[in-house]
Amino acid sequence: MELKLIHQGKVRDLYAAGEKYLLIVSSDRISAFDFILPTPVPGKGALLNKISSFWFDRTRHIIKNHMVSADIEEIKRLVSAPAGFDWDSLRGRAVLVHRARRVDFECVVRGYLTGSGWKEYLKLGSVCGIALPPGLQEAQRLPAPIFTPTTKADQGHDESVTFEAMAAALPPGLAETIREKSLALYNFGAAHALERGLILADTKFEFGLLDGELILIDEALTPDSSRFWDAAKYQVGTSPASYDKQYVRDWLEGSGWDKKGNPPGLPAEVVRGTLQKYEEALQKITGAG
Repeated sequence: MELKLIHQGKVRDLYAAGEKYLLIVSSDRISAFDFILPTPVPGKGALLNKISSFWFDRTRHIIKNHMVSADIEEIKRLVSAPAGFDWDSLRGRAVLVHRARRVDFECVVRGYLTGSGWKEYLKLGSVCGIALPPGLQEAQRLPAPIFTPTTKADQGHDESVTFEAMAAALPPGLAETIREKSLALYNFGAAHALERGLILADTKFEFGLLDGELILIDEALTPDSSRFWDAAKYQVGTSPASYDKQYVRDWLEGSGWDKKGNPPGLPAEVVRGTLQKYEEALQKITGAG
């Protein structure tokens, strides 16, 4: 089974490895506002890979996932590569996974009122069309986590859809199972995070079908797909600092960039600050350095 590059996403490179497997490589690229920024964050890909592998290993009791191995030596035994392929550059940032048929929805779970949800709530009293009680404040914990799916866009921006629209687009019962598993994964992740001093404000999951069975794919509960807050500094009514790329978004917002043309390069201090956030997230979530 020889590796063949088949897709480059905003952050991940995807290689086909025969009919059964894919090799996913987490790069050091970073995206914001649907643009890939010209400045990488060295080491970010390996940190994301470690965090995601940690969660895949610990959520198997909730749902199976696509992971086969994150050990580069084992991966090399299972697949071959073209002559001159640089395996060492993938060490720590590659994972071999089962090839599944992707369910084309992003499965977002929100436990707190923040981000785009907060903006919608101020205008309409709802989040993604789901009515919420009046009088809630920014960053307030919701009465119960809510499932707010979106379309899955490889390019551009994902768009919110109703659960009913998602259910109508999928085989009978599949949307209900996905919602159930998404909420269970969020609740498990949020409980673990809180034990580690973090609040999991929201996250998103992707699912696929392998031999007709629903499995978790892509990544899980990393700072690229989730909003983690420091529980010790959390205050209702404020916008808490996140262990994610919000640091980059904030700098871009103040840079004068119009979010239309090519994005500016990141200053060295922003790169360092972003990497530090990801390193702190890894340590807090997994206990590893």
